[in-house]
This record gives sequence, C-alpha cells and structure tokens, in this order.
Amino acid sequence: MLPAVDAGCQMFTDAITGEVRRAKAERPEALVVSYVNTPAAVKAMSDICCTSSNAAAVVASLPREQEVIFVPDANLGSWAEEQCGRELLKWQGGCPIHGRLTVEDVRRARAEHPGALVLMHPECRPEVRELADYIGSTTGIVNFAQKSQAEEFIIATLDGNARSILTGERLALNLLQHLSGVATRTHKLAAIAAPYGARLVDTRKTTPGMRLLDKYAVKVGGGANHRLGLYDAMLIKDNHIKVAGGIRAALERARAYASHMTKIEIEVEDLAGVEEALAGKADVIMLDNMAPDMMAEAVRLIDHRAVVEASGGIDETTLAAAAESGVDVISVGALTHSVKALDISMDIGKIK
Repeated sequence: MLPAVDAGCQMFTDAITGEVRRAKAERPEALVVSYVNTPAAVKAMSDICCTSSNAAAVVASLPREQEVIFVPDANLGSWAEEQCGRELLKWQGGCPIHGRLTVEDVRRARAEHPGALVLMHPECRPEVRELADYIGSTTGIVNFAQKSQAEEFIIATLDGNARSILTGERLALNLLQHLSGVATRTHKLAAIAAPYGARLVDTRKTTPGMRLLDKYAVKVGGGANHRLGLYDAMLIKDNHIKVAGGIRAALERARAYASHMTKIEIEVEDLAGVEEALAGKADVIMLDNMAPDMMAEAVRLIDHRAVVEASGGIDETTLAAAAESGVDVISVGALTHSVKALDISMDIGKIK
C-alpha cells in the first residue's frame, strides 16, 4: 500500500481553530466536544474528543446544565442530539461523502436490492438516516452484519472521480471479498469452539504478501492469531524431528539455541510423543491429526504442564469434538488458505 502523503480529510479543515477559539470566548462555560479528525489546535481547546462510535455516549456523559459546542460534523452532532435528547451548539461542517448521500440515493438502492438492509454511519444527514435499518460506526456496522440473518446489505457510501473509483474497483473488491470470506469463516468456526473454552487460531498458510491482512481478518471474525512468522516462536514439525533424530533431540537442540524469551512448540502424533514432549519440557504441544478420544487422553496426560493445540484438517464437522477434548487452542489453516470469497459488488448510483 502506498499512502498519498498529501491526502487530507474535510473534517480536519472544517473546524477552523480561530472560529472555535471565538466560540469559546463567547461561551467560556461551554464544553467543547471535537471529532478525532480535527486539528491538534482544536483538540487542545476541547474538553473531550470523540469518534462516530462513542459520540452519543460522550455527550450523554456531560452535565446537562452545561452548554456543549460540538465540532465539526453537524450531522454527527444531530445524531448525538437524537440519542441523548439534548440540544448542542453544532459547528456546521461535516463529511462531504456522507453529506452528499440523499434520500433518493437510498431509495434507488433499495429498489435495486429489495431484500437488503441499509446500514449507514451517523454522519449522514438526518432525513437519510431515517431510511436506515441500522446506524453506527464502521465497527458497529461490521458487528451488526455478523449477527444479522440477512443475506444482503447496502453498507457503503463512496463518492469521487469516476475514473479513480473504477480504476481501483477491482483491487478493492478482490481484497474486500477475500478478507470478508476469511472473517466470515472464522466467525462460524469460532462460534463452535467458544462454548468449550477453546481458542480458534490461524496458521502461516496465508496469501503471499497479505499475511497481515489475512490475520487481521481472522481477528475481526472472532479468532486469534498464531505466530506471525518464523521469528515469533519455534515450531518443531515432523520433518524437523526426523532430521534432528527424534522428539527429545529436537527439543534439546532448540532449547540450546533459543532465547529465554522464546517459546518452543512441538508436533506429536501419538501419546508416546506426548510423553517425550513433556520430558523435553515443550512449552506448547501440538496434537496433529489425533482422533478426539486420543486428544482427550493427551490433555489428561499433559495436565496443564504445557499449552495444548489441536491441528490437522479440522473443519466444521470435527471442530466441536476437538474442542470438547479439552485442548486450549485449535489451529485451522483453512481459515486463510481455502476460504470462499464473499459476493460483494459496487454499483454506480446517481451521477452528480
């Protein structure tokens, strides 16, 4: 990713420092709530900063007898007013992207996708927000979609130069579809593991060049990350064991090389391997392709002397049994290496 160093945000320029200073001078007892994207000088004059996710909660926390100056997004301020039942002194600025979304835009999108739910940000205009099925921050929208039984959503507002949008469309959709697929699959599997107290994690079997994105998608879906790279911890697999001459020998060689800060995990395939791993003082023991009853016996044998990880072809049909065995962690490479991309498209609305 190559960020544009000259990129900016309308929210950053709307709340002019001098204007906020004058408002403070006219109302010295008023509290100033500013959006997080405002300039540092405005933040310095603010009593508290907020985001779209907590704006209403921030306003609600302030004494009702005091005036509140809200800058710079008037639409976000009106949303906070509606949620808190109080009037704010709103700066008449705002996000140009959300501000240009019209009632006609939403109605047209609903007509084209009659079964879809409309999810939008509170920075949209009040009359537009009335047409939404859900209003919230980006995180709130993601959480709502995850829990919803709906199959289609109208979730985004995008405005700009047609050539720029169409140039980046395919790459943006490819990333969004793939990563949404990772997050969705993770969410489904994590829900199966959760009642048993097992943590679902990914592996290093990620898309080349996209490991950080893949692993972020796993976390968004409710999973956790295994090691990021070879440098995070030592993982001794079957081939390493063969080259080293056995489990104990592999652990001894790894321990002699490792820093006192480095954890060592080793893969075993049977209970005899578990015994050797315990004798070699492995920090984490991976139960590879074990049947559930053998996993349960291995967990009893280890008895909290090491972290226990289950791995090896685990999917929706076998995950519950693996989790029920009592393991601490279940790693699933398929979270990232063979997920089905979600069907996401971008539709051009009204040309302005």
